[in-house]
Formats: sequence, structure tokens, C-alpha cells
Amino acid sequence: MPSWIGAVILPLSGLLLSLPAGADVKARSCGEVRQAYGAKGFSLADIPYQEIAGEHLRICPQEYTCCTTEMEDKLSQQSKLEFENLVEETSHFVRTTFVSRHKKFDEFFRELLENAEKSLNDMFVRTYGMLYMQNSEVFQDLFTELKRYYTGGNVNLEEMLNDFWARLLERMFQLINPQYHFSEDYLECVSKYTDQLKPFGDVPRKLKIQVTRAFIAARTFVQGLTVGREVANRVSKVSPTPGCIRALMKMLYCPYCRGLPTVRPCNNYCLNVMKGCLANQADLDTEWNLFIDAMLLVAERLEGPFNIESVMDPIDVKISEAIMNMQENSMQVSAKVFQGCGQPKPAPALRSARAVPENFNTRFRPYNPEERPTTAAGTSLDRLVTDIKEKLKLSKKVWSALPYTICKDESVTAGTSNEEECWNGHSKARYLPEIMNDGLTNQINNPEVDVDITRPDTFIRQQIMALRVMTNKLKNAYNGNDVNFQDTSDESSGSGSGSGCMDDVCPTEFEFVTTEAPAVDPDRREVDSSAAQPGPSLLSGCLVCIALVSQRLCR
Repeated sequence: MPSWIGAVILPLSGLLLSLPAGADVKARSCGEVRQAYGAKGFSLADIPYQEIAGEHLRICPQEYTCCTTEMEDKLSQQSKLEFENLVEETSHFVRTTFVSRHKKFDEFFRELLENAEKSLNDMFVRTYGMLYMQNSEVFQDLFTELKRYYTGGNVNLEEMLNDFWARLLERMFQLINPQYHFSEDYLECVSKYTDQLKPFGDVPRKLKIQVTRAFIAARTFVQGLTVGREVANRVSKVSPTPGCIRALMKMLYCPYCRGLPTVRPCNNYCLNVMKGCLANQADLDTEWNLFIDAMLLVAERLEGPFNIESVMDPIDVKISEAIMNMQENSMQVSAKVFQGCGQPKPAPALRSARAVPENFNTRFRPYNPEERPTTAAGTSLDRLVTDIKEKLKLSKKVWSALPYTICKDESVTAGTSNEEECWNGHSKARYLPEIMNDGLTNQINNPEVDVDITRPDTFIRQQIMALRVMTNKLKNAYNGNDVNFQDTSDESSGSGSGSGCMDDVCPTEFEFVTTEAPAVDPDRREVDSSAAQPGPSLLSGCLVCIALVSQRLCR
């Protein structure tokens, strides 16, 4: 036998002796791995054609392998990227829910306010003409402040509404008593009598309760949608720890290194890896669920007694009712004011009375509270809130469910029905360790991920705190209370602050957003609830009454 033949046989026999029992020549090929590795977009120059000794591997089993050091590094980085994408894709539903519903609710609310303001202006211009237009800034300022409150402005709703009625009282009192001249001091005295006289009847008190509780609920709700959106966006962008990255590489790509690129991880194996990598996210779940529950409670208020649509749609009607009440009692009110504040000085010249518009239409259609307009954003509040509630319910427990949702993906694991033919971290066989419970503290014995349970993720803790603060605001809004102005309303606090509402009147404390009440003269605080009262001049008074009452009538 030629000497060169012996030289070839000896190394071949040595190679055969070094292979595991039962291995054949085909099993030593890295062809399948090369194909799968190249499909990932990596250069085939990194990968051997046949298995090599694996002493150089730092993560995967150090047995005969198709992975070089460069491959292990690249696949480790690939596993990190894929994990980040998996978490982002899996949380896509909850993120889009809050983004789309926030946009829709905000659009609806803004359009509702615009429609209410336009409706009031159109009616008052038609029925009151120049007299209204000369005083229209009183009403424009009301809507400006309501919009500013909704967008998070520094507005105390109660004080703002009190100021509105006080200003309206001053204008009306002068219009109803055109034969007199009223100084600023005199008008201030008039406002001090409003509590006793209640020139606008009970409308200011009821409207204040309805507006404040509805606006508190609406603004808190839309802020809740904002917080939910921001938390979901932040939490879905994970930064895996080194221990997590090692576990991900071992689970997702060590099968490549073992020459088994088509074998997927066992389902339970995947769960332990994901629970270790997403331990902090799972800890968010408790506060998240409380937040969702609080959102659902406020949503129920928006559908019922705190329905902003049923408050704003007829607000022009209610204001006209208040003015009508003032007109009907103008003589008595004026007499009592004159008695308490003194006889005013006559005006230099009597103001010419304005004629009642000839085109005044006495026919009207009363407002029906059962009607729900659909002009704002093409929907109604009831339909909008119902849709949001359904989506919110689906987002509960989303963070603790992430591992299960990811591991259910058939592109990730072999599934629960294939427990014998799956990758268990070492070979193609059943995964035996028990599944860990959710949360950081339960990962102390996680067999797959090295988790430091003594160091909670600071970023996640910040999100938990944000949810906790928002949940507190929602609970206050549910009771009609504003976190920052809970002690500012003597009248409202008398109604109580429980969760129930009687006779469509609920307690109203004010806004929860970080705002402070603007400085208001304490003598003016309760002006709106009693609203100004008219004086003796029936001609001017009639004008006022007819004009503003017709707002309702023209409806």
C-alpha cells in the first residue's frame, strides 16, 4: 500500500473516533446552518462547512459546533434585536389603543366645545342683535376659559364660573336699570347680595355642579389616555440586561451552533426566559390594572351623570333660563338691592330703549335630554366611550401576559404540542424545570436568566409612580373632585364627595391637573351661584329676557 494512503487513513480514523456515538458523516455538515445563517443576512465567510470543536464558545454548549466566536457574537446581538422587536410588536395593540382613542376623544371634546360656543353665539345674535354683540366677550371668555381648563391650563373652574355669573349680573343689572348710573363700588355691592337674592334662580348652582364634574371627568379621562399612551410607549421599548441577552442567545440561536437551525425552543423554556427578561415589566401590571379599572369607572361617569355632551349641548338654553328668571324677578331684586346698597344716582340722560326685533320667533322646541347629537367628530360621547371601554378591558394584565403572548408565537417556539422535539437549552428534548411565577422577586431561582432581584428597574418604577398618580386623579374625578381644588368649594363640598349621584346632582370639587386657582376677589366667589338680579326697568328688562329666552325658543 502506498505511503500516502496510510497518511490519509490515519487522520480520518482519528476524526471518526472523535465523533459522538451514533453520528454520521451527514450530521457533521453545517450546510443547513449556513443556509439559515445566510438567510439572516450574515456573511457566510464566518461559518465553517463542518462542525468544529466548541471550546471557544462563551454562551452555547462547548461541544462540536457550527459556530465561530464571530458567529456567536453576531447571533447574540441578533437575539437582542429580535427580542426588542417581539416586545414592541406584542404590545402594539395596547399602544395603538391609547394613541387612537386619545386622538378621537380629544377631537370630539374640542369640536363639542366649538359647536356649543357657535350655537350660543348664533342664537344670541339672531335674537338679541347688537345688544348681545356689545356684551359678547362675557360669553366668549367663558368658552375660552373652559377650553383652557380642558387643555391643562391654570383654571379653577368654580371661580371661573362664579366670575362669569358676576360679570353677567353686572351687565344685566345695568341693562335692566338704564335710568341709573352705577359706579364700580355700587356694582360690587350688588354682587354681595347675590347669595341672598339669587337673581338667576338655581341655574348657576346647578350648572356649576354639572359643568365642573363633567369637565373634571372629561379632562381627567383624556389625561388618563395620555398617561396610558406614554407608559405603554415607554415600557414597550425594553433594554435587556446582559444576563437576559445571554439567555436569549442560548434559547434562540444556540440551536444553530448545535447544527439544529430548524428546531425551536420549548414553550416552557421560552416562558422562563421571557419571565426573567421581563420581570420588571410584570411588576408594572398591578398598578396598570388599577389604572385601567379607574379609567373604566370614570368612563361610566361620562356615560351617565358626568356626560359632558348633555351639559354642553343645552348650555345656551340654561343660560337663557337664568336670564329669564332674573327678568321675571327684576323689580323685587332691584328694590332689595337699592334698599341694601342705597339709591343709585340717575343717569345723565335716559338711554333710548331698543325695540324688540320684529323677526322674533316665539315658537320653540324644548331641549330633549334624551337626544344625543352626532355632530362632534362624527360620533356621540356614549358611542365613543363605549368603544374606549371595550378596548381598555382588553388591555388589562397586558404586561404580565407578555411572556405568554410572545411564547405563543409559533415563529418563536415549538408550541405546547411539541414538547419532545424542541430545544431545551442543551439539546432537542423535553424541558423539565418548572415555570417561574411573574415579577422580579419570583426570579430568584430562574434557571435560565441571571436576575438581580435586589435592583428593580428605575425606569419601570417611574412608570409605576406615574400610573399611581393618574389613578388617584381618576378616583377623585369619579367622585366629582379635583385633586388640586378639593377644598375651594364650600357649596360643592356640602353635596358630599361620595361615588353616588342623586337627582342628577353630584358633588363637584375641582380639577385634578397641576393647576392653581387664579386670584379672585373673595367677595365675588359666590357671585355666580346667585347670579345678578334685575331692576325695575321693564322695557330694557323685557328686551333682555326676550332676547336670551329666545335662545331656547329658537332651538
